[in-house]
Amino acid sequence: MAFAMVSTAVRQTPTIDEPVYVGAAAEYTHQHRLRHNPEHPPLGKLAIGAGVALADPRVDPSFTGDQGAVGRHLLYETGNDPWRLMLWARLPVIALTLLFGLVVFAFGRELAGTPGALAALALYCFSPDVIAHGSLATLDVPAAGFVLTSAWLLWRARRGPRLYVPLAGAALGAALATKMSTLPAVPVLMALAAVSVRHASAGGRGRGSGRVVVRAVVGAGVLAVAAVAVVWVTYLMVDPRLRWTPEQHVPTVRGLRGPLVEMLPFPEAYRDGMRIQFGLENRPWQGFLFGRLYSGSLWYYLPAALLVKTPLGMLALWAAGAVVVVAVRRLRPAAPYVLAVPVVLLAAAMQGARDLGTRYAVFLPLFLAVAAGCVLVVRRRWVPVAAGALVGFVAVSSLRAYPYYLPYSNEAFGGPGRTREFLHDSNVDWGQDLGRLAERLRERFPGERVWLVYKGSGVPSFYGIRARDPRGVPVGDVRGVLAVSDSAAAKATGRLAELIGSSRPVDDVGHSITVYRR
Repeated sequence: MAFAMVSTAVRQTPTIDEPVYVGAAAEYTHQHRLRHNPEHPPLGKLAIGAGVALADPRVDPSFTGDQGAVGRHLLYETGNDPWRLMLWARLPVIALTLLFGLVVFAFGRELAGTPGALAALALYCFSPDVIAHGSLATLDVPAAGFVLTSAWLLWRARRGPRLYVPLAGAALGAALATKMSTLPAVPVLMALAAVSVRHASAGGRGRGSGRVVVRAVVGAGVLAVAAVAVVWVTYLMVDPRLRWTPEQHVPTVRGLRGPLVEMLPFPEAYRDGMRIQFGLENRPWQGFLFGRLYSGSLWYYLPAALLVKTPLGMLALWAAGAVVVVAVRRLRPAAPYVLAVPVVLLAAAMQGARDLGTRYAVFLPLFLAVAAGCVLVVRRRWVPVAAGALVGFVAVSSLRAYPYYLPYSNEAFGGPGRTREFLHDSNVDWGQDLGRLAERLRERFPGERVWLVYKGSGVPSFYGIRARDPRGVPVGDVRGVLAVSDSAAAKATGRLAELIGSSRPVDDVGHSITVYRR
């Protein structure tokens, strides 16, 4: 997994979100100010900032612009090497992803023994989504990993609540300080903290006794206080004076959401970030699913996308593991710790307005890997053979996709080369292959006139691509080579749709950019 992530990170150009996080991370470490990207808390960007600091880039503190411009300026306009800087920014996320694999293993071993733990770890390590997003300087995998760590520590708290409940609170705080989308997990984990403390405190007394109930409530409170403290410490690490002047419009949140945001016991920058997130939810986003372009969101988008983007053997083991955790008596107490959090987070994500990728559900490969390992608890001769065959199938499917993990789809949907027919955005093309396109143009189309429709944060000219946008000239004047990001092609209308329809595809770059001949 380490090899797959590092070797993938070396070759990929910045995805759409990465320059924003890298630019904010550089601001945190060089200026100690909370200015840009308030819609995501600082902790994940501080981890990215550790890599940025080691890269020692030139930083221009006088530059003014929005958060996207700040990142592009740092990468392309200050004399830094974006290849080197992006690799260093990605390495801390890669390290965290590997460490969360140890949490998967430890959790699985406590529930299903070493064989089950190894099966869980194998599924985690071969997960295309985890490899893809764990090798980017983004926040999805770190947030999911911290939530998993909190659930595992709460399971351990059934035997030692004084140590593990505060640690679980710290892990939950780390998740909240990385992505606000983890907030729906808070009430679930607080309930699990109460259950764990009640289990540990009951002893020979009845679990409904007053003292036991009080201890359970205190345990939930300790978890919450520890989580809130971690969030505050994270903001204080960036700026001990908590100076906050938003650089972008902060919308007014109306209805029930407004008072709820005000009640959050977090710094004002966090609450403003929540307001911006709610504002983003009100925007008219476009989605693309199974060839259909639509406005708004579909409640079933994430389950459908997961069917495409998850290896078939992994889907089978996830389902079997969930059934086993609920059905087997000795595993039943662990079912809420393994299944409740991902169910709640998935339900919340399905209500979101942005149908932009399975990265919004990347917590599932972590939690359900643990559940899948529990299949080996079943005492049937054929179970280890079947589980081993399915894990092997997952491994082969994942290895065949190397190094194109971002556009992965399973064999039932034709593999990475056909994902563009069913999904778009971070499922397929997130701007990661601009460097590969530059190499392909030099190798196969030297000296030809190039037209480019690129959806991403990279700067084509930096990589030696001299191209024009074909959408501003008559269709008949567009002759030569036309390169189109598959995310742009999925939503093509008007002139771009006409250009694509009257062109002949001649090459494919990373399963995310299609090259046409005109």
